[in-house]
Amino acid sequence: MKLGFIGFGEAAFEMAAGLKVHGLEKIAAYDSLWNHPVYGKLVHERAEQAQVKLENSLECLFNLEEINILVVAVPANKAYEVSETLKPYLKNKHVYIDVSASSPNVKRNINDNIKEKGAYFVDAAMMGPLPVYKHKVPILASGEGTDAFIDFMSPYGMNITKVSENPGDASAVKLIRSIFMKGLPALLLEMLEAASEFNVEELVINSISETMNAKIFEETMNRLVTGTSIHALRRSIELEGSIEMLESSNLSSVMSRAAKDKLKLLAEINLKEKFQGKTPESWLDVITACKEQDLIS
Repeated sequence: MKLGFIGFGEAAFEMAAGLKVHGLEKIAAYDSLWNHPVYGKLVHERAEQAQVKLENSLECLFNLEEINILVVAVPANKAYEVSETLKPYLKNKHVYIDVSASSPNVKRNINDNIKEKGAYFVDAAMMGPLPVYKHKVPILASGEGTDAFIDFMSPYGMNITKVSENPGDASAVKLIRSIFMKGLPALLLEMLEAASEFNVEELVINSISETMNAKIFEETMNRLVTGTSIHALRRSIELEGSIEMLESSNLSSVMSRAAKDKLKLLAEINLKEKFQGKTPESWLDVITACKEQDLIS
């Protein structure tokens, strides 16, 4: 078995370096920047460091008959375009693993595209930092090629969890998770900027810590969502005060404004009346009620 990389940036480099140490000897790569006047040197340095054979054309890479696992590690906005470029070279022996952060729709389109050549597609979502985990980064995978991907790569220490046979499902998990993981730092920055401006950092952080550390995440999440479902209006009004305070101090309120708008939308469907003023037991009750309201409206 031989592993091929399309694109040899940081993600591919870290993965390849780890796999080499774990005993996978046959690794080759092609990167369109291999002869770039600025970035070409870095591509060559990475390939040399990871002990990966760097090919100077797709023809050379695909002429290596042993290649059956193909990891496509390109920017999300290039993923479908690259699948078009690779399509003439694909055969039914190839397992095509797309590790880009593309949307589920793009992953499904790539699957449909390469399926015409008989290749097997894997939507792979990497759920941690490559420089830390290297090839052992937790990967969620979906698509018809997932079982083969796991069979080929698990012996080399890769940590792959199958989500489903449906391309796009793995990426959906990653992108939905990103709503929280990328949104939270932005919210924290807005909060900390204000705390610093008013010289109340310690008091604010300690107060939030006491609330957030009191229960496990699932319990805190459930309490916040269910409580907000019947107190959305009051909380949106409170945020208006926060926004006024931020703007009077020439501080950004973009996150607070977005939160206020979301709460106002929630208040407008009047879940307080639906739940008869009582806090529902589960966040799922809130989401179900919101979906029902969308169907009615």
